[in-house]
Amino acid sequence: MNWQRIDGGVTAPQGFLAAAIRAGLKPSGATDLVLLVSEVPATGAGVFTTSVVRAACVDYDRELLQRGQKIRAILCNAGQANACTGAEGAQTTQVSARLVQEVLQTEDGVLIASTGVIGQQIDRGKLERGIREIVKHLSREAGETAAQGIITTDLVPKTMALETTLQGKTVRLGGMAKGSGMIHPHMATMLGFITCDASVEPSLWQTMLKAATDRSFNQITVDGDTSTNDSLLALCNDRSGLPLITEPDSAAAQTIGAMLTDLCIYLAKKIARDGEGATCLIEVQVYGAENDSQARQIAKTIGGSALVKSAIFGRDPNWGRIAAAAGRAGVNFCQDQLRIELGNYLLMDQGQPLPFDRSGASNYLKLQAEASGQAQSIDHPVVIKVTIGDGKGQGVAWGCDLTYDYVKINAEYTT
Repeated sequence: MNWQRIDGGVTAPQGFLAAAIRAGLKPSGATDLVLLVSEVPATGAGVFTTSVVRAACVDYDRELLQRGQKIRAILCNAGQANACTGAEGAQTTQVSARLVQEVLQTEDGVLIASTGVIGQQIDRGKLERGIREIVKHLSREAGETAAQGIITTDLVPKTMALETTLQGKTVRLGGMAKGSGMIHPHMATMLGFITCDASVEPSLWQTMLKAATDRSFNQITVDGDTSTNDSLLALCNDRSGLPLITEPDSAAAQTIGAMLTDLCIYLAKKIARDGEGATCLIEVQVYGAENDSQARQIAKTIGGSALVKSAIFGRDPNWGRIAAAAGRAGVNFCQDQLRIELGNYLLMDQGQPLPFDRSGASNYLKLQAEASGQAQSIDHPVVIKVTIGDGKGQGVAWGCDLTYDYVKINAEYTT
């Protein structure tokens, strides 16, 4: 990789500003309204939930991007998902977008995102007052604060930025995401916002985002539930001074695409580690499939298995649950070639159980959770490696363990 990590999050790329304030939309938290602005018209791309029960903002954003309109801003509120809110919810989305255009004095499009409780209307008066106030606080220094403003049950904000040099120009990508529960994306993530100061042709920018999503956010699971609001929105402008990127095979396109994928994988892993009640990150690596798609499917099935997740929380190296999950993933393979490893412990090979140090394997699970710790490090995952044959397909998925606290958090979510 010829890029490096830098500070700043979504405002690290040139030409982007952010702000976060408390508008009173949710009962607790320092901030609950976030605005991300490009100082010049930007090219937008998006990937969204495939659920037929969708928040009003999902349909609004998808239609706006399909029209190919330039985008100037993203507005996100926390507290209410604005899902299952009927015509009033749809009108709230449209009114808020028009108001952002008004206060920014632009005719460029405004994307809208919401997160919070399903089935509750947003207090439009508070939202409108918040929009008029938030524009006063836009700055290049608010990237990290904005990441804090979009969270709900998350314990930590998720943010990252990368920098490289292309054709003598400094190019940066930034991102932030939120998600902790209701995590099992189909074609999207929970909420994610990406910025880039390199100009990319619209259809190519969308292709890059979809490819990055398939290798990152679509490969995480916490609880098997897909949100009504899953949205990954990406903006790119031309502030880096790099010429417009139009050819997918060009060195610039390849680098930007790889950086985008790296950024998305990092944010996705942070979401999986921050799963509600989780004590550790799980990384499932699958090898030997006919193609990458099949390998990713098996990896995600294993990572999403409630039995596998529960066993890891109990520090129980019960590899039979891993084998069972692989077998029901919908991918055909010969079980006589199945090989399963937990960290450095080989548990099964050629479809046959092997003697192994059960106490040592259990201690491995314990030590990985301790290394992850309260800081929620993603550098010490529990690694499950599964080989199903001799094909070239490989894939990775990320999840977390299933704990008592997950049930408690969700049993009391609205009470």
